[in-house]
Amino acid sequence: MEALLELVEQLPALLAGARSALVRDWDSLTLDRALEWARYFQHLHDRFRTRPRLREVLGRRLRRAQLSPSLGFPHLGRCPQLLGLALLENRALPPTACRCLLRSLLQPSGAEAGPEPHSLALLARRKAASRLLALPSSPPLSPADMEPQLQAEAQLLLGRLREEGQEAESAGEAAGRPRWFSAVLEQLPTPRVFEVVAAALLGQGNGAERAGGGGLAGNSLDGNRASATGEECVAGPLLSWLVGNQERFSAFCLFLPGSLLASLAGHYSQLSRPYLDLLAGCGSHLLYDPLQGRWVKSCPDKAVLSWEELRERFTCLYQGSAVLRGQTQAALKLLKAHDGDFQVCGLSVWTDLLTEVEECLRKDAEC
Repeated sequence: MEALLELVEQLPALLAGARSALVRDWDSLTLDRALEWARYFQHLHDRFRTRPRLREVLGRRLRRAQLSPSLGFPHLGRCPQLLGLALLENRALPPTACRCLLRSLLQPSGAEAGPEPHSLALLARRKAASRLLALPSSPPLSPADMEPQLQAEAQLLLGRLREEGQEAESAGEAAGRPRWFSAVLEQLPTPRVFEVVAAALLGQGNGAERAGGGGLAGNSLDGNRASATGEECVAGPLLSWLVGNQERFSAFCLFLPGSLLASLAGHYSQLSRPYLDLLAGCGSHLLYDPLQGRWVKSCPDKAVLSWEELRERFTCLYQGSAVLRGQTQAALKLLKAHDGDFQVCGLSVWTDLLTEVEECLRKDAEC
């Protein structure tokens, strides 16, 4: 028994090694040995899980073998997945060993496939699939080349959020932001995470439209149910993550194109008002230059959008849904009124914006 306990004490070292730079020397044979050890620990869990006294002894020995008491007896049963996740997050793992690991996680043996739909094994396989998509044979030539990977990442995020929501609903709990959510998003590079979140929100919004037949604001029972489920279980955490931090939301809006933001604002009312407020703040930092006959940035450090960019974004909002167009028009008229309700060009940026946007749309309609 003591020899068995000494073996169990090696689990923290195995997981620590998988997270360290030591894996850069691993080949496929070393990886296979590590996975065999992980499966052995899983076997011990299955063998002793019905014996409370032995479970306690093994758990106590695990806690004694590490500085942090995060590992316990239940982790023995998930050891292959814990090892796989640690290795997938380690950039030092050589490509050959990484490919072997991906095959192992994506095509597990029948004995490893558990019945739980929300098991760690499922998460490990999804992460493996995402990692596989992130290994192109050559650098992408254009943004379009990244589209399949972007959609895959967004769908992985949506799927995980739906599972969390369904799990909370079945347990009679209120849906909220999962604990892992922010940590996962913050691991992505800043520009990339905005694209993934936008794609996920659009995918969720389009899915609700197909389910309800009338969009997120559909009148049918099924449409309302789909809307509520999407908002509470999936869109809710994404929107809270965005609008809950003003600096993050500003970066999100300034990075993405106006047409995409108009589509998002049309789907989600939680985004339209903050987005309009952001554009209003950008417009307040424009100054009319009579020598050039146009609006220019009064302070380059604060005025992040030029007159042309601001006009393009308001035009995109006008071209959205009837509700979004009415909201945008009302916002511009209110800003114009607060600025003195001038009718002469060059006195108020809001007068000129409202005039130019509506004139541009009128000409497009005539054509």
